[in-house]
Amino acid sequence: MIARRGPIAPSDPATHEYTEAQITELIRQLQERGNRLGLLWGSARTNGTVNGHVLVNFGNAPVSTLLNLLALITNAEAKGSPWE
Repeated sequence: MIARRGPIAPSDPATHEYTEAQITELIRQLQERGNRLGLLWGSARTNGTVNGHVLVNFGNAPVSTLLNLLALITNAEAKGSPWE
């Protein structure tokens, strides 16, 4: 079972350590894994940086949003049914 944790804040210093290549791979995972749950972000891509944070363009979200969405998907996959 996956341990529950709180969401990652946009100001979390750990989000500064992600490279654009790593974030591009996380976006690919979000698109692939999210698609199985009916979540579609076909146009998601990196969109520059602000104050050292790489932005993800599905509304110029910070990396923390991407990581939190992937955590939700991981929890849904682990439970065997989405969005309980």
